[in-house]
Amino acid sequence: MSAPGRVRLGAVGYLNARPLVFGLDSSPRFTLRFDVPSRCAELLHQGAIDVGLIPSIEYLRGPAEAGPYREAEPGRDDHAGYRIVPGPAIASHGPVASVALYLTRPIADVRSIALDTSSRTSVALVRVLCARVFKIQPSIEMRGPDLALMLEDCDAALIIGDNALTLDDGHAPSQVDKLDLGQIWTDATGLPFVYAFWAGRAGVLTPDDVRALQEARDAGVQHPEELAREYFGGAPGRQAVGARYLRDNIKYHFGSAERAGLELFYRYAAEIGLVDTAGELRFY
Repeated sequence: MSAPGRVRLGAVGYLNARPLVFGLDSSPRFTLRFDVPSRCAELLHQGAIDVGLIPSIEYLRGPAEAGPYREAEPGRDDHAGYRIVPGPAIASHGPVASVALYLTRPIADVRSIALDTSSRTSVALVRVLCARVFKIQPSIEMRGPDLALMLEDCDAALIIGDNALTLDDGHAPSQVDKLDLGQIWTDATGLPFVYAFWAGRAGVLTPDDVRALQEARDAGVQHPEELAREYFGGAPGRQAVGARYLRDNIKYHFGSAERAGLELFYRYAAEIGLVDTAGELRFY
């Protein structure tokens, strides 16, 4: 649990999380740390933070030591104590720009995929899309996000977050195609995809805390240019890309369509054994 009067928040360090934490670093109620998405999940499962901006798949998973591909354990309900903060999320409805599969051959011919270890929801999304949309059964390797090295050994590679955005600046290897997985999901389902949301154990947030997180999102989405300018420092080209990304690609509202997309993703993940159960969404 948090120290008296303070709630320990763990947020994703990527640009796309900045609107959700707008002003929270100066709040007397919250402490704030930044990590890659997989680490946010581990910290929450371990109880090292009270509320985390966790990959959505981690709502259905157990302790961090289980790893991203633990086999389902019948009867185990690891997420029973978690609640979701209603309203804020990191989602897309169409192209997301920052979750991409890079290919050296047509997707139907892909036999191996290197997956970014900093991701968990996007890793699960790749596996769901391979089973349901691409109709392939590739071998999987977990690797650090170095596209050139990943593609030396595999036919395709998953890159997420800021790394995917900067690759679009012309740093991707030649003769490599890109599939935007947000677009692929929406084309296949007609629904948004939810990558992350605030979640924590029951009782760690008051109604005022929930409102504070919602209000941070409301304020943050009004400042895409400012946030991108601060994040990318003295790189005007990347600032412009970042502002457009925050404004046009990432959706920050968890509404009924996002819930339907998330529940469908959970059902598909359960069907291929990535999680034990599709679970039940519980909110603060």
